[in-house]
Amino acid sequence: MIFGNLMAMNPSNSLEWMIFFIQKYSNMFIQGTWITLYVAVIGTVAGFLLGYIVGIIQDIEIVKEDSGIKKLAVRIVKGISFVYVEIFRGTPMIVQGMIIYYGLLQADIKITSIMAGILVTLLNTGAYMSETVRGGIKSIDTGQREGALAMGMSPLSAMCFIILPQAFRNIIPEMANTFLTNLKMTSVLNVIGVSELFMMAKTAGGTYYKYFEAYLVIALIYFVLCFIFNRVFLLLERKMAGRKDYVLAVEYMEDR
Repeated sequence: MIFGNLMAMNPSNSLEWMIFFIQKYSNMFIQGTWITLYVAVIGTVAGFLLGYIVGIIQDIEIVKEDSGIKKLAVRIVKGISFVYVEIFRGTPMIVQGMIIYYGLLQADIKITSIMAGILVTLLNTGAYMSETVRGGIKSIDTGQREGALAMGMSPLSAMCFIILPQAFRNIIPEMANTFLTNLKMTSVLNVIGVSELFMMAKTAGGTYYKYFEAYLVIALIYFVLCFIFNRVFLLLERKMAGRKDYVLAVEYMEDR
């Protein structure tokens, strides 16, 4: 009834304008929300994988027993990963989007704005997550790596089955922060034509010159999305932490 009245009359205050926008442009906001989630989720998940790979590369140590070819190859790969991380950590995401999208088009590489947005999110996330992963790996006691190697495990097996699972648990909070940041930072991708939430609000608000109310609508949507995903990550963190009512074997034997 309220919505019907608003469609029949001119809204007179900000709240009525917000309700008016929600009613009239609900399909646009839903589409914008979907594209925002699509870019953020795919770009972040792929970026996490890239970040793990780069983080592991940065953690590789060169020992004197290695052959000259292996030392050279490791230095080259580590150098490339270092340059990649420094570039994407040292430049704004909005600039990266413009360079990647228009640079690829100029090179006659056909790419949609959404695919470019995912690529930018992926590369940006990978650069930041690589440092997080490297820090997570360093936080694991070196004795565990040495013990795994002493048991006959290869360095790769020790990393995959001993170090990384523990590092993953330690960096879940940072992974959550990265995803929530990406969810909000997709708004800058409107400069390359990605029809996410910000562009939808800009379009709707520009029709009636009511940008304030249109942006309030998407601010509410962003808040709800971040609130939900934040709770999901908190639940995952609790699950990964395991039970807290355990008793150490040493304490159990002492009690007996």
